[in-house]
Amino acid sequence: GFHQFEWQPALRNVSSSWDVGIINGLSGWLNSIDDFPADTIARRFRYDVALVSALKDLEEDIMEGLRNRGLDDSTCTTGFSVVIKESCDGMGDVSEKHGSGPSVPEKAVRFSFTVMSISVRAEGEDEAVTIFREPKPNSELSCRPLCLTFVDESDHETLTAILGPVVAERKAMIESRLILSIGGMPRSFRFHFRGTGYDEKMVREMEGLEASGSSYICTLCDSTRVEASQNMVLHSVTRSHEENLERYEIWRTNPFSESAEELRDRVKGVSAKPFMETQPTLDALHCDIGNATEFYKIFQDEIGEMYLKNNPGREERRQWRSALDKQLRKKLKLKPVMRMNGNYARRLMTKEAVEAVCELVPSEDRQKALTELMDLYLQMKPVWRSTCPARECPDQLCRYSYNSQQFAELLSTVFKYRYDGKITNYLHKTLAHVPEIVERDGSIGAWASE
Repeated sequence: GFHQFEWQPALRNVSSSWDVGIINGLSGWLNSIDDFPADTIARRFRYDVALVSALKDLEEDIMEGLRNRGLDDSTCTTGFSVVIKESCDGMGDVSEKHGSGPSVPEKAVRFSFTVMSISVRAEGEDEAVTIFREPKPNSELSCRPLCLTFVDESDHETLTAILGPVVAERKAMIESRLILSIGGMPRSFRFHFRGTGYDEKMVREMEGLEASGSSYICTLCDSTRVEASQNMVLHSVTRSHEENLERYEIWRTNPFSESAEELRDRVKGVSAKPFMETQPTLDALHCDIGNATEFYKIFQDEIGEMYLKNNPGREERRQWRSALDKQLRKKLKLKPVMRMNGNYARRLMTKEAVEAVCELVPSEDRQKALTELMDLYLQMKPVWRSTCPARECPDQLCRYSYNSQQFAELLSTVFKYRYDGKITNYLHKTLAHVPEIVERDGSIGAWASE
């Protein structure tokens, strides 16, 4: 629907399409994409119009929030802040099975946002009061699509050309205030955007970092893979968009005339221009999947008593794997999958699964270690899955650092054969960064990209 609104000051760099329905995704940009017809490749809403529409949808909630907080709605006309979670992800194969539409890439990317909270600072008050908080921040009902594009998320040039206008509009809105009538009175809103709904691949692409196989293992800190495997727990979040931009400038200009290796070490793997600011966090779903993949491999190695062998052949490994798959199918009715997915990960990371695997592990000590590893993991997991850990699992939150230390201790002793000088990206994040992010944002699950 169309609602009257204005920006003070007026937005710069924003498309002037005022028939504000769904507009050409490149609107506000010169048509510069050669390979595909530009008018078929993207459709989007103007960002400010979509935000206005979202706020109007929440009009009743806002008014009710003011009443519940005992605020007089006629005096609360300024000082509203809206926190927006932004998400962007690629969507696999969307090819037409048999049609003769325009030639477009077979993959799509969707950029969307969720209104996470609205707060207001009444005249003369120091503290802002929260009048609306999204109860189900991961539900598809609260997630509003802004832009749908036919593009492969790995095609950096096309993706940045399409999201360019979105970034420009977001930047303009940060520097301005929205005046919109809510409850029959004009009120002024400021927006705070937090790009937390990106998986690691997209974060690396947006922030100019090397791809995920890089020796710079983390999108949150500067650790290398070897450092992260030696010191599994003690790291703090240091990377930021500003720093990535500065590092890119150093990479581009090489002011100290260093060799490629020295230069790369100085900029810690930032070797492309950061394009969009993301909030460094951890994607809970991929964390689940990544860690389950890792456990699946540990299970195989334990069945084959890998800690006693130094270089088993391919055939031998295949036997371990088929023994594991057979056991999981028999005991848990878990069919093997080509690629780990969320549902499989949830079923695999359970006490039942580890008990089934232990039946195939010859040594009792190893069985004990495996069971303990899974117990620790299951205590840690709710902390980064739940929407509000302080309320939903306070005990696990308190014990998180201790549990992650115990977990790391097990990996670096009993399972040393696997973690000597290497560790996976998500295992590092799970062990090293979760408490700090929860402390900063209050939650990981609520901000994650599901």
